[in-house]
Amino acid sequence: MRISSNNVTAEGCVIATLIHHPEFAFFSENLQPEHFTIAYNGMIYDALVCLARNGMTHVDSINIINVLNRHDFQKKYSIKVEQKEIDTTIEISDEIARGTVEEYKSAVDGVVECAFRRTLRRKLMNCVSLCDSMSQTDLEARVYKEIDGTMLEFCTNDEIPEYKDVIDQCWADIEKRQHNGASGIPFPFPALNDYVQIEPGELVVFGAEQKTGKSIFLLNCAADLLKSDKAVLYIDSELNTRMFTCRLLAHLTKIKFKQLKAGEYGEEQADLIKRAINWLKTRKFVHIYMPTFEAKNIYMAAKKVKHTMGLDVIIVDYFKSKGDGDAFASYQELGKLTDTVKNEICGSMDVAGIAAAQATVNGRLADSSKIARNASTICLLSDKTPEEIETDGVECGNKKLRVVFNRNGEQMYPDEYIDLQFNGNLISYKQAKQHKREEPY
Repeated sequence: MRISSNNVTAEGCVIATLIHHPEFAFFSENLQPEHFTIAYNGMIYDALVCLARNGMTHVDSINIINVLNRHDFQKKYSIKVEQKEIDTTIEISDEIARGTVEEYKSAVDGVVECAFRRTLRRKLMNCVSLCDSMSQTDLEARVYKEIDGTMLEFCTNDEIPEYKDVIDQCWADIEKRQHNGASGIPFPFPALNDYVQIEPGELVVFGAEQKTGKSIFLLNCAADLLKSDKAVLYIDSELNTRMFTCRLLAHLTKIKFKQLKAGEYGEEQADLIKRAINWLKTRKFVHIYMPTFEAKNIYMAAKKVKHTMGLDVIIVDYFKSKGDGDAFASYQELGKLTDTVKNEICGSMDVAGIAAAQATVNGRLADSSKIARNASTICLLSDKTPEEIETDGVECGNKKLRVVFNRNGEQMYPDEYIDLQFNGNLISYKQAKQHKREEPY
């Protein structure tokens, strides 16, 4: 026998209490009109909340009718209510209204609990239907979507703690991230760490022109994180896992990429490759080749990895729209993609994010406003000009990195940059000797 998921008594208690104490509505903002099983109750609750937000301290049937007669309420609800019906509700409210916030919140919890059970049961039945349909190909993603949406809707907390009640935990979190003078996970480039580090909840984006080494830069960051025993998810739109593995092994073994790929190496180098492979088997690492990015697919991948092996850092190579359809649609899609990574993955899952994006010839990120809106820090990676190499010195490298946007630290002057040495044969980025910058007067 199926247990009823309705609590009409709690619904009536909520309505009755708000009639006498409309200000209590601010303690139930997670309760929505659609959570009521009786449509009339949901509509009256909506009107009472509206009155409370407008500062109404006395409720009568005329006030409620005035709200219900508004155009937005008429569009929202198809049922019609007579004033005498509301008068009856107000009359019986004297007997069942609660007098304290705690009692009111208890009634609210009863309504929300039943709504949660009804919604979850409906979603689970949808999942059963999906399982029964052999034509359903993305079953796992669809099931996650059905369940996660329900949990997100109902797992809310409308308590607003005073600062004195949270500051100790905040400071404990700050102290936990402090390590050897760092507030996060260091990048493998010491000069960059003076500006930004890899921190949970933050997204650092590296921009570079096409075919200038941004993927190799991210690979170097990934390898360094693995050496620090961090759990890493690498979402790759450029290389399948086989080609990525060639690059990663070349980086780890310092065997030239072309030689490793073609098998032109001796026994000693073969042993280095074998040892690197065995070491990689001990790491918490997932590489996913995803030629066409979809925000929901990246989210589902991060969610699954977080549950199965844990996740410290997500790396996205690289932010770009699909390029089909009109420009506005692609622009909006890119915004959704960066928002998903920054807020739904880095923010909600407490994961650090590193990503790349393509830069224009003028040194700006393509569709930069959509990316900058979500990024914590934006750095631009570029080739040094022959004149810069000559002025700085060959020992100062062939690439430069500029911090151009930074919410969490300093930004650079227009003529300031970090010197890097890039070696494409060894899939390697290293910090070079830093050039001496002439300070302005």
